[in-house]
Amino acid sequence: MIDPMVLRALREQVASSSRRLATEGLVLGTAGNVSARQGDLIAITPTGARLAELRAEQVTVVDPDGHPVDGALAPTSELDLHLGIYRRYRAGAVVHTHAPMATAMSLVLDELPCVHYQLVELGGTVPVAPYRTFGTPELAEAVLDALENGTAALMANHGGIAHGPDLESALHRTLLLEWGCELYWRASSLGVPRTLDRAQRAEYEAQVSAKSYGSTRPLR
Repeated sequence: MIDPMVLRALREQVASSSRRLATEGLVLGTAGNVSARQGDLIAITPTGARLAELRAEQVTVVDPDGHPVDGALAPTSELDLHLGIYRRYRAGAVVHTHAPMATAMSLVLDELPCVHYQLVELGGTVPVAPYRTFGTPELAEAVLDALENGTAALMANHGGIAHGPDLESALHRTLLLEWGCELYWRASSLGVPRTLDRAQRAEYEAQVSAKSYGSTRPLR
């Protein structure tokens, strides 16, 4: 028997994350989709929903095969993409947007270079999956392959996608991807941006581990 409190919590996470994406300017109208998983339950945004106004009771819940578990609305047309990421990468949450800078970069780049050490969290260089029609198995497969070496990708002429162990992480990576795209755009307007090579990225990761970078700690 499914715990209704678990369902409610999952739905609220997806709804509140969707509204935050709209507030941050990363989604417009019905463009974009969000999901979160707990065990065999996957809460996902419904197709055609305005994310800025999404309520928990509108969020659909499916099983790992995409079969409806609870809810009255059909899930997003990118359901196969979300399910594929859960299957291949054991993710806990997935966020897909048509964010302005990520989408702009997807129009002109084959990959987003690692121009700042924070992009290492996304895998360093962020690949651009080749264009495929939205909502198709071909798009899902292309994006899954692009995510092979990182936690985010751009989708050619479409947008961006990120996953994480939970929605907070997936949201953070979505914001980081948009920031990285804007940073690259601004730098490119001034000249040719310098990029970090593999050795520099590895040194950064070692320093993060040594210094517990990104976490608060008490004074010694």
